[in-house]
Amino acid sequence: MLFLFFFVYTINGGEKMENLLKTPLYQEHVAAGGKIVDFGGWALPVQYSGILDEVEAVRKRAGLFDVSHMGEIAVEGPQALAWLDGIVTNDVSKMTDNQVIYTFMCYPHGGVVDDLLIYRYGPEKFLLVVNAANTNKDWEWLVSHQVPGAVLNNLSAGTAQLAIQGPLAEKILQQLTDFRLEEIGFFRFADPVAIVGIPALVSRTGYTGEDGFEIYCQPGNVVKLWQEIMAAGKDQGLIPCGLGSRDTLRFEAHLPLYGHEISQEITPLEARLGFFVKLKKQADFIGKTALAALKEKGLPRQLVGLTMVDKGIPRAEYPVFNAQGEEVGFVTTGSFSPTVNANIANALVARDYLQEGTALWVGVRKRRLEARVTKLPFYQREAK
Repeated sequence: MLFLFFFVYTINGGEKMENLLKTPLYQEHVAAGGKIVDFGGWALPVQYSGILDEVEAVRKRAGLFDVSHMGEIAVEGPQALAWLDGIVTNDVSKMTDNQVIYTFMCYPHGGVVDDLLIYRYGPEKFLLVVNAANTNKDWEWLVSHQVPGAVLNNLSAGTAQLAIQGPLAEKILQQLTDFRLEEIGFFRFADPVAIVGIPALVSRTGYTGEDGFEIYCQPGNVVKLWQEIMAAGKDQGLIPCGLGSRDTLRFEAHLPLYGHEISQEITPLEARLGFFVKLKKQADFIGKTALAALKEKGLPRQLVGLTMVDKGIPRAEYPVFNAQGEEVGFVTTGSFSPTVNANIANALVARDYLQEGTALWVGVRKRRLEARVTKLPFYQREAK
């Protein structure tokens, strides 16, 4: 099962492969039987054993992902904190050392430049982790708003990243380090952590809705790190996972994908991500005026979850209709969910149709299939 954004990027023939960017783990993926696709100009595995199998592994055991295509940008200097607080929607001024926050960069009209993570080392040193497809755009956006005292450095080419996700992630990774991983709290990080002697940044973060870690290291060390983690987790049921399962996992957990739930046209408030937009913070961040006005006026549309009643799989950009046959929105992401065993979707719909249980119809090819508005997230792991 592939998703719409994978259809866009699927490789056609070997000639195109030569033009794609490759992570240092490319040969590992090929050797492990990964199905390689063109994902935004990167040759990456969409799946290994299969999307359903990989989703189950992450939900019940653990999976290992290569996310070395992500972008990393350092911000340092005496004005780093104040400047960042004027660039992003979350409150950078309230961060503590070794904390990670999720946030947005917005355009003046409130649409999203990108969603990102910010790692704070100290008041004058931060690391931004941005979406791979947006790295160049984000870099240009940041440079265009740069001020003296905030020094930018694009570290993307010199950084590799792995993500080990699932309930057994900590147990597996702990075998390879003397650092007590339990000391890294949710959305916290430690740097450096020696993993089989390799220095790495390790954060308790992820894009799956499960516990786990994201690990940053030098590209020359990532193959050994991948091999050592896979070997350590073999008896625990750890398997390599691709982009397909990662998309399903994030979707089930109500984690947005840029270009789908958020975009230049879709604001964080419309995506039900207002928690990460601090309109009352002191800094006057880009987009604050527009977002405050939108909230004051009332959102004309907002994201909802849909569970299909009729048989059929909703896909991104499929139209959504009310009982009178009027088009009232569109699907942002849709697929079969192995975790909840149902065909589900996120949809951006008019505000009259937000109530849980509301009947709506999704245009699937030439048919209109019934669905019900469902509480988000579709999946949430049990707290320990």
